[in-house]
Order: sequence, then C-alpha cells, then structure tokens
Amino acid sequence: VQLQTFGGGLVQAGDSLRLSCAASGVTLSSYVMGWFRQAPGKERDFVAAVSWRGERLLYADSVEGRFTISRDNVKKTVYLQMNSLKPEDTAVYYCAAGRKWGTESRHEYLYWGQGTLVTVSS
Repeated sequence: VQLQTFGGGLVQAGDSLRLSCAASGVTLSSYVMGWFRQAPGKERDFVAAVSWRGERLLYADSVEGRFTISRDNVKKTVYLQMNSLKPEDTAVYYCAAGRKWGTESRHEYLYWGQGTLVTVSS
C-alpha cells in the first residue's frame, strides 16, 4: 500500500487549500481513511476520518465546520478541503489508511503517506 499526499503550500489566514491523497496497491474501499497533522515540536494529531464508502465522517473539534474530508474510491483518492485556515493549522499533514472506524488514535492506522506541509501566515 502506498499513499502519496499532495497539495500543501503557503497560504494566508482565511484562505482555502485542498489536500489530496492518492493510493496505490490497494482497494481503497477496504480502508477507513484519515488525515492527521503534526506541528513542530508536537505530537501527530487526528484531523478527520471518512468511512469505507464515505457514509460517515468524523472531525476533530478544532477543524469542525472548516474542513471537509471526502473520498473517491474509483479514483483511489482522498481529499481534505480546508477553508478559513488559521495560523494554528500550520503543520505537516498526513493521510493514513486503517481498518477501524471511530477512532482518533494514530496507532489504529496501518499505512501512512509521506506528509505535505501546510503553512498559514497571519
């Protein structure tokens, strides 16, 4: 299983950005997909998750209402639409694939992308 993450960059506060995670070597619908982020000097935190066919969504409180996770199992791609970005959203963002729904623990995810840096300036 390989996950490749795209779409990071430098934006200003209030801007939007969309991250993509392209999967290969996997039937994407077999996995719960999640996004995590890691700010400098901090642990890797849960951001959002989408269930196998997209019927259920889960968000961290800090991004609820601003970020939207979605997936396209035919294209084998997962997206994270980020709106109203804040400086505190600055982090390396990772996509991950797991088998268990409803958990925010990074330890429940089996495969990880390489990460993409999002920097939000004030």
